[in-house]
Amino acid sequence: MRISLLPLFLLALPLLEIAGFVVVGRQVGALATVGLVLASSIAGSLLLRHQGFGVMTRVRAEMDAGRDPSSQLAHGAMIVLAAILLIIPGFITDILAILLLLPPVRELAWRMLKSRIVLATSFSGGFQARSRGKTIDLDDSDYSRADDYKRGPDHNSPWRRLKDD
Repeated sequence: MRISLLPLFLLALPLLEIAGFVVVGRQVGALATVGLVLASSIAGSLLLRHQGFGVMTRVRAEMDAGRDPSSQLAHGAMIVLAAILLIIPGFITDILAILLLLPPVRELAWRMLKSRIVLATSFSGGFQARSRGKTIDLDDSDYSRADDYKRGPDHNSPWRRLKDD
């Protein structure tokens, strides 16, 4: 029987964070501790805003080059998680966030998680235009909303011809 340590960690995290506040507060003072917590929250907010756009740019570049974007998506998700951990008040979450911001740590985490992720679709190398079947091209004279209410349905309409095919 496998027991997950995650619920235990989530229950212990607030207590560990409080202990961290006490230890840091004794060393640098209460005002400096509050300043550090606020500074890390602001840094996390700025990082979240900046990296959100950067991740999409890198994923798009990978797809345009015909490469699998899953690694860039995973790295981007870990950076966003790091930003969220920075926003959460506490020094333990800040340490975890700083570790996630290091590229070697992210790469190690990606190698460990890659085998556990199931892809719902496969990457085929970029965007491809798909055929939509029949295309009906209408001119302005072929269709007018005002005419529909006055004269009724037009039996010569290209829309009608599509149903008959």
